[in-house]
Amino acid sequence: MKAQHLLLALPVAQSFTTTVHHTSFVSRNVEQVIRGRSSTAVWDTEADIDVVTRDKIASLLQQASAPALTVEESEEIYGMPWKSSIDSSLEEDAMLYMPFWEWQMQFMKENLTNLRTISTCSEDSENPVDFSYKENSKKGARIVSTCYASDEYRKIRMTYYDAGDNTQVFNSVWYPNPKYNLPVLGIDLLSFNQKKYLAIVDFQPIHENEEDHALPFEEHLKPIKEKYDSLKGRMSSKFYDETQFFSQEMLFARFEDESIVNKDLFPAFQEYVQTHLKLVRETEPVSEEMPFILERQKAYDTYSAQRDPATGLFAAMFGEEWADGFVYDFLFALSSKKEESKQEVAAR
Repeated sequence: MKAQHLLLALPVAQSFTTTVHHTSFVSRNVEQVIRGRSSTAVWDTEADIDVVTRDKIASLLQQASAPALTVEESEEIYGMPWKSSIDSSLEEDAMLYMPFWEWQMQFMKENLTNLRTISTCSEDSENPVDFSYKENSKKGARIVSTCYASDEYRKIRMTYYDAGDNTQVFNSVWYPNPKYNLPVLGIDLLSFNQKKYLAIVDFQPIHENEEDHALPFEEHLKPIKEKYDSLKGRMSSKFYDETQFFSQEMLFARFEDESIVNKDLFPAFQEYVQTHLKLVRETEPVSEEMPFILERQKAYDTYSAQRDPATGLFAAMFGEEWADGFVYDFLFALSSKKEESKQEVAAR
């Protein structure tokens, strides 16, 4: 391992553990699940990491004490998939993007090798925060998150935000195992007031020279995108630069016709997910490039955390401190400048 990669090893190693901490807002169901399980922990590691990094992982594992949840338990503890909204006055179909969650979960269970849960907690050993669930009953909003790994993917996180008709969001990011030099699969689907809809699905290239990284994979996506005229929009530069960490074959749409969700978006989403896994399985591993690929995944996380437009929404609903931790410690857990961000929040 090169010297410049040693600083990356520890945070990366920490991301391969599944320490489960429980805070005051964890439901009684979680405690019941944990009580009924063996005290033997199940841990997530990469088999072909070099010896130095593996030793650091082993050291971290000795510090943990709680067992990991099974894939099924990770959903069941908060009643996922939700069949109705937090706003009980709404019909069942108010959960606009829940079919995407359900399909993805089933696809993962049926197609990924050695699928297992990994932690949704912050790495703060003194004051850990479990980001798996948060609710604001007064404002009528709740958010649930789960996190998984498999032999093909280092991390797959899933988040669903339900605020009734006001807002529905499904977000997921698939990080390939770093022995594969592949783009990240990013999914972000939003609905506002049942009038405005926004959708992004993309193979997000992680290299600095995006053209060199993206072109070999875009040929797999172009035939899919060509079928859906409604998903050929262009992204605004207000929050993101589409030349960084976005491909030319990104599915992007702003629309007001809800029928597009089922008619175009759902099948296109399925095809992109299926194609991403197909690419992983067809790609030769390059274990010697793992430190570099992890470094680029870290750059992706840092770029995304600093620009995520949802931070303000989460802060308004759940408080700035929780929102900042959720973005930097869970959504983009490899992002740098975590401490700087927290200091900025404290100074406000």
